[in-house]
Amino acid sequence: MSVINSNAANQTLRQLLGNGLTYRVPRFQRDYSWTQDEWEDLWQDIRETLRPGGEPAHYMGYLVLQSQDNRSFDVIDGQQRLTTLSLLVLAVLKTLQELADAGVDTDNNRRRIDQLRQTYIGYLDPVTLVPRTKLSLNRNNDAYYRDYLVPLQQLPQRGLRASEHLLRKAFEWFVRQVHDAYAGARSGAELARFLDELSDKLFFTVITVTDELNAFKVFETLNARGVRLSPTDLLKNYLFSVVYRDSAHPQEIDTLERRWELMVSRLGGESFPDFLRAHWNSRRRFVRESDLFKTIRGDTPDKGRVFDLLREMEQDIDVYVALSNPEGLLWSEGQRRYVRELRMFSVRQPWPLLLAAFRSFDASGMTELLRACSVISFRYNVIGSRVTNEQERTYNSVAQRIASGELATPAQTVRALAPIYLTDEAFRQSFATKELRTTASRNNRIARYVLFAIERHLTGQDYDPDSAQYSLEHILPENPGTQWPQFSDEQVDAAVYRFGNFTLLEASANRDVGNRGFEEKRPVYERSIFELTRRVAQENSEWTMDRLAERQRWMAKQATGLWRIAQLE
Repeated sequence: MSVINSNAANQTLRQLLGNGLTYRVPRFQRDYSWTQDEWEDLWQDIRETLRPGGEPAHYMGYLVLQSQDNRSFDVIDGQQRLTTLSLLVLAVLKTLQELADAGVDTDNNRRRIDQLRQTYIGYLDPVTLVPRTKLSLNRNNDAYYRDYLVPLQQLPQRGLRASEHLLRKAFEWFVRQVHDAYAGARSGAELARFLDELSDKLFFTVITVTDELNAFKVFETLNARGVRLSPTDLLKNYLFSVVYRDSAHPQEIDTLERRWELMVSRLGGESFPDFLRAHWNSRRRFVRESDLFKTIRGDTPDKGRVFDLLREMEQDIDVYVALSNPEGLLWSEGQRRYVRELRMFSVRQPWPLLLAAFRSFDASGMTELLRACSVISFRYNVIGSRVTNEQERTYNSVAQRIASGELATPAQTVRALAPIYLTDEAFRQSFATKELRTTASRNNRIARYVLFAIERHLTGQDYDPDSAQYSLEHILPENPGTQWPQFSDEQVDAAVYRFGNFTLLEASANRDVGNRGFEEKRPVYERSIFELTRRVAQENSEWTMDRLAERQRWMAKQATGLWRIAQLE
C-alpha cells in the first residue's frame, strides 16, 4: 500500500494566521468565485456560533496545503474560504478605521487596527506602506487584494476582472454586516472581541503535503469519503507551472489559460477528471484513476508536451460531452438511438473506445460501433450484471489498437470486443431470472424499453416508450391485496419485479385494473392494443410463479435474438 507523505491536524483560524507563516494561492489556480450565497451562509454560521449559548466551534472543512519547509505554504484546496475570511477581517479593520477617523477612541482603535492587521493580514512597510501579506492570491487577484483591499484604500470599480469585482463586493458586503451587527455600539473593543472569538471558534482540518502527487492522493482519499475537492485545479496548476518554468512568453500563458478555461466551460456539468481519464485511455495504455495524475505528470515534462496534451484534449472534448447528450448536433438520427440507450443504461466504460472511433472512422462506422457498444452494454452490464474491471480494460485495449492503426476498420474493432460479449446461453440464463426494481426511474425506463422492443419485434408496430399514453403494468401488483392468495409474501417479494411479471398497458386501462386479481385483469388484457399483453390473457388462465417463470423464459429467447451482434455469434 502506498504511503501519502502528509500530515493532518485541526487548527483554528488564529493558529493558521496568527503566526509568522505565509500562504500562497498558486499563480494559475482559479480566481475568486464566491458569491453572496456563500457569504451569507458563512456569516450566518459565524453569527450562530458566536451567539450566547451557541456552538463551541464551527468546522470549516478540509484545507490542503503544500510545503517543503513548513513556513510557506501553497494553498491547494481551500483558497475560497481563506480569501473570504481575510476579507471579513479587513471589513472589521475598515469599521475600526471609520471609528478612529470619526474621533471615537482614536488612539486605541488605531492600535487595535495595527495589532489585528499584523495578527491576521500581515503588515504595512512603515516607509513605503506596501503590504507584506500572510496570504497571497493568484496572478489575477493578488494585485487588487494587496494594492487596494489590504491597505483599505478607495476601491476602483471600473476596468476590473469579474473576480476582482467579486472581491470588492464581498468586502463591501461584509463591511455592511459588521456595521449592522457591531458598529451601533461604536465600540472598537467590541469589534476586536468579535474577531478574537471568531478566530478561536472557526477551525479547519489542515492536511499538509510535500508535492503535487501527494496532494492528488489526498484529493482521491477525501473524494472517496464524499468530500468533493478540486483535482482539476491541482492538475491545471502543475501544467501551467511547467509552461511558466520553461520561460514561456506571456502570450503562451494567456493562450493556455484561455483554451483551458474554454475546455472546462464546454464540459458544463461533466467532471473534468472523468473526461481526462477517458481521453487518456482512448489513446494510451490503461490508467486507473488513482494513477492518472502521476502518469500525466510523467508524460508532460516540458511546455511542448503540455500544448500537445491541450490539443489532444480539445480534439476529444466535444465528442465526450455529446456522449451525455443524445440530442446534440454531433449525432445523426440513427446514432442518437444508441447514445440514448447508453445513457439510459448509465454505462460509460465504452467511452474511451468511442472517442478513439470518432477520430478514426466515418459516420457509418461510428454508427456500427455505437450499436455494438449498446448491445454489449445491455447484455454484459444491464442483464448480466457482470463486474466491469475486465470490461473497462478490454475497451481501453481496443481503443489503443484503433489509435495505433492496428484496427483499421469498424468490423475489425467489433470482432476485437468478443471477450466482453455475453454469449447467447449466458445472456438467456441471466435474462430468464432477471429482476429489475422499477421503483427506480432508470429501471422503469429500461423495463419499458425492453417491452416495447419485444412488442415491435412481434408486430412491427413502433411506439414511443416515453409516452404517457402507455404504462408499465405489473401483472402481480406491487401491493397485492386479498385477491392474490396464490402468492405468499415471500413469493410476492421474489416475483413482482421479475421481467416475466411486466407487460404494457394503456394508461387509462392501467388505472382501471389497479390491484385487482388476475381474473379481473385478464379481460382488460385481452382488449389491449399490445400483442405482448394479449398473449398474457390468451396463454394463461391463472397467474402463478410457474406461469411467470415460463413467460420470462420465452421473453429471454426473444431478447437473445433482438440484442445480438451477428459478427460475434
